[in-house]
Amino acid sequence: MVNLISGTAPPSTPVRGLKGVVLIVACALVLVPFLAVLSTSLADQQQITSSGGYVLFPHDPSFAAYEAIFRGGVVTRATIVSVLLTVVGSGLSIVVVVSIAYSLSRPGTWGQRPLLFIVLFTLLFSAGIIPNYLLIKELGLIDSYWALILPGLTSAFQIIIVRAFFLDVPAEIIDAARIDGANELQILTRVMLPLSKAVVAVVGLFSAVGYWNAYFNAILYINSPEKWPLQLVLRTYVVDNTQVGGDLPGEVMPPQQSLQMAILVVSLVPICLVYPFLQKHFAKGVVLGAVKG
Repeated sequence: MVNLISGTAPPSTPVRGLKGVVLIVACALVLVPFLAVLSTSLADQQQITSSGGYVLFPHDPSFAAYEAIFRGGVVTRATIVSVLLTVVGSGLSIVVVVSIAYSLSRPGTWGQRPLLFIVLFTLLFSAGIIPNYLLIKELGLIDSYWALILPGLTSAFQIIIVRAFFLDVPAEIIDAARIDGANELQILTRVMLPLSKAVVAVVGLFSAVGYWNAYFNAILYINSPEKWPLQLVLRTYVVDNTQVGGDLPGEVMPPQQSLQMAILVVSLVPICLVYPFLQKHFAKGVVLGAVKG
């Protein structure tokens, strides 16, 4: 039977079966590592040892590792720090990116072309680690949370996406708002932003993932361990294989492998919970922002 839409015959049963097998294998390659991390965090030392370090199906699941890391120690404090950095950084990033993109999308903006060239230039070249460190040091932001927020506050890629969306908004809508007496700030907040929820969600998601996963800036700028974000703690315990100790003398701790995997699960859960709610806006926003540039 010929497909009336494309004019081609539908794939045969063996081809469809092969596609299904490939899809199942691809899903397994993605899901099995997550299952191993989650299961290992719930397993005991005997099962971890017998399985060679990673467990797929724990016989007697236990949340002792999660209770240990959330008992008011380093992981709890680092999680709070990461949440605050992500919320504050993402909010400020949305404000800055939307403001810059709107100004660059309006014809007649003073210095529009030179500013746009500077934004595009940063896509190709960056200052580098040493100049950035010297700048942060001269600003007096060493060992400050602002050293983790300000460097990632804006992105040329995000500005280009939002600007492309703003350019695609019909000029008649903006002209009608001006006739009604709206100024530029009112046009942005009352007209453009309600129309650009999808692209703003893209900026928010990109920024949130960036702030949540960032650890390198913390290595460079943060000297106090109590100010470490969760990803730096994760790197210390999992990558550097530092032992996770208890807060109380003589406290019996779960297996180190379970503790490390529990910290990894904690670092993954927030993004996994947020992304499904933003997925629709994420796909739509990227497509809309790529239509016109």
